[in-house]
Amino acid sequence: MEFNCRLGTESGKVIEENHVAESESKLRQELEAKGMYVLSLSRRGALGWPGFSLPRRRRIKPREFLVFNQELASLLRAGLPLVQSLDILRQRVDDASLKVVLDEVHDRVRAGASLSEAFEAQDVVSGMYTAALLAGEKSGALDEVIRRYVDYAKVVGAVKSKTVSALVYPLILLTLSTIVVAIIVLRVVPEFEGFYQGFGAELPIATRMIVAVSGFVRSYMPVLLLGAAGAVVTGVSWLRRPGSRALLDRLILRVPMVGTIAGRFATSQLTRTLATLLGGGIPLVSALAVASRSLGNRFFAAQLTVVGQRVREGESLAAALAERGVFPAVALKMVEVGESTGALQEMLTNIADFFDEEIDTQLGRFVTIIEPALLVIMGVVIAGLLLALYMPLLQLGSVLA
Repeated sequence: MEFNCRLGTESGKVIEENHVAESESKLRQELEAKGMYVLSLSRRGALGWPGFSLPRRRRIKPREFLVFNQELASLLRAGLPLVQSLDILRQRVDDASLKVVLDEVHDRVRAGASLSEAFEAQDVVSGMYTAALLAGEKSGALDEVIRRYVDYAKVVGAVKSKTVSALVYPLILLTLSTIVVAIIVLRVVPEFEGFYQGFGAELPIATRMIVAVSGFVRSYMPVLLLGAAGAVVTGVSWLRRPGSRALLDRLILRVPMVGTIAGRFATSQLTRTLATLLGGGIPLVSALAVASRSLGNRFFAAQLTVVGQRVREGESLAAALAERGVFPAVALKMVEVGESTGALQEMLTNIADFFDEEIDTQLGRFVTIIEPALLVIMGVVIAGLLLALYMPLLQLGSVLA
């Protein structure tokens, strides 16, 4: 990466230079070692001009990050200082993105920043992770908090993996059926069309419709592709507008079966996040604010923001959740019991476990229904297309007989 640097020399002179380095932290370290005072650093764009670089966000692999946290917790529990632990781990990391992040985190911690501040400055981890680190630093039990986060990430990751695995086969069926229909419309129908033109007889209406659709698609293929690309770009632009993602998530919650599973997953993620944060010593109001930023369902996140305001004003968590009218009744009852008995953290964990089992059951039912439904729909569509293509031949055969 190339950086535009504004530097101060020992004589007091300010200069601007361009330097190439793996990361900002390494470049800063090299310049300071030469006796330079770093006034500002900015990454140069692809055209070599500062300020023209595209927004970039590093992405680290969840599994690599999970392994890093497991090893960090073990080193801290063994009594190694934080800086030394980070130095050991950053040298063992194979993932390039994570190594760059850990290099910068190590440099910041060595310079006096806390671990939570160092990770927050990288903008690559969730707010829940940095909040958990902050709670561990304040309580003096950083290794325990990191272990609790690892357990949380494992459970949430397992639920996500089950969801994705359950949807893979239906997605494959849908993709294959689309490919088969496209081959029939774009390749098979034109062959039959040329063959039938030699008959000089009027084709059945079903055959004429299939031929017309095939001709339209082949004639306007570039326009259709541009239209599809335009629709995708428009959809992505709309999702980036404030409030659009929350509206889409709200609409998904109203879809039969799919909405039920999405709601259960959002509730499980919410309660497990809250339980993890409360277990780390974070107050309930702060935990609600962090959880609202960590939820994948933005509609639930918006509702949770309102809940946090109600709780800050003195209302109970169960009552604030019930006012929103979107959280499951079972969860509300269990939260109410947890608050009244003083075991809110344990009850939130129980809610998450309960809904994880519900998600597994609902996914099983969904797949059981959707797989045969897709097979039937695919069979009916393909059979209809083939019947429409062969109908003139069948009619001709009956006339000749």
